[in-house]
Amino acid sequence: MSGDNKNPYDNICSQLEICTTQLGMDPGIHEILTHSKLIHTVSLPLTMDNGEIKVFTGYRVQHNDARGPYKGGIRYHYEVSMDEVKALAMAMTWKCAVIDIPYGGAKGGIVCNTKEMSIGEKEHLTRRYTTAISQFIGPYRDVPAPDMYTDAQTMAWIMDTYSVMQGYSVPEVVTGKPIELGGSEGRTEATGRGTAICLRECARSLDMPLKDATVVVQGFGNVGVHAAMTLSSMGCRIIGLSDSRGGIFNPEGLDPSKVLAHKIETGSVLGYPGSEELTNEEILELECDFLIPAALGHQIHEKNAGNVKARVIVEGANGPTTTEADEILSKNGVFLVPDILANSGGVMVSYLEWVQNINRQHWSLTEVNQQLESKLVTAYKNVWDMKEEMGVNMRDAALGMGVSRVANAIQQLGLFP
Repeated sequence: MSGDNKNPYDNICSQLEICTTQLGMDPGIHEILTHSKLIHTVSLPLTMDNGEIKVFTGYRVQHNDARGPYKGGIRYHYEVSMDEVKALAMAMTWKCAVIDIPYGGAKGGIVCNTKEMSIGEKEHLTRRYTTAISQFIGPYRDVPAPDMYTDAQTMAWIMDTYSVMQGYSVPEVVTGKPIELGGSEGRTEATGRGTAICLRECARSLDMPLKDATVVVQGFGNVGVHAAMTLSSMGCRIIGLSDSRGGIFNPEGLDPSKVLAHKIETGSVLGYPGSEELTNEEILELECDFLIPAALGHQIHEKNAGNVKARVIVEGANGPTTTEADEILSKNGVFLVPDILANSGGVMVSYLEWVQNINRQHWSLTEVNQQLESKLVTAYKNVWDMKEEMGVNMRDAALGMGVSRVANAIQQLGLFP
């Protein structure tokens, strides 16, 4: 679904360079921040159900741990690359700093197509990957979580494999687990819910009414589903939704719950009664109040940014907008809430799960959502205030906040030896 061929690591390094220039940062600190502390590539031989042996490639990139243990998801996708994982690990560092939780950034991935794999093959691949990186992860070292095409079951397999190797149960080694294994209430919907909360705060700051505000969501996966459902409950009108096969549009509004039921039954949002079918590219160019790109990276780029008619973009996905597109959108007056703020709800509730596991506690959904709400509202206000103070856009303000917090931690720690 990606519409741009720009290297994702080059893109995020370009954003970092813009940020550090604005901050007048020491070149040495900038140099540290452009490099990942540890990079792991593992070969994963696997006997498939038909007896054939295949070798998969897995990655785990640990960008920076100056503010705490590494934290980041694991994605299973045939387009996973080292540069993508490096970029996502760096973004996680800024994200954790922006929302002010004591983590550094990491990311992992395996190059595979889960749609062509059985449950057993996915389990064996997950356990092989966990074994390969087991010495580099741990509750106080690196805490993985779900990402694209991984879920609570994947995390259960990782937890079990790691626990067997340690000789005792270690639920705090991963987050996003099933509730029965120490998972947190509200974790599954946290990223989408957080995106909706950030959109709500944006509407308030721009004096835009939420009631009947038109919303388009590109990517009706976990993030897009929960963002759409939460916004619908807030009174927004969801007029466009899409998945990997295409999009649907109805100016009168779509019911996200009914669309989800249709997708579960048919495998796609396409064919939903009473809707017009569009391509993913057309979905991005619909006229609306709020556009939420919640699919893959680089969906909005220099070739299509000029066609975006949304008043506001709230980035539910990681890196959906390139630096070139940022410039075009800014010139066209499109307000943008960046990914490291807008989709930070997932890592926030992951942090809450980790804390619960360490203390062997379990909090109610109400308690979790209250803490999520409080953190996101504070983070949004802080980024908005920095934007106003520095006279920059929201991405530059969020990056400035995240990068400066990490840089300060590095300077206070010093360099060893």
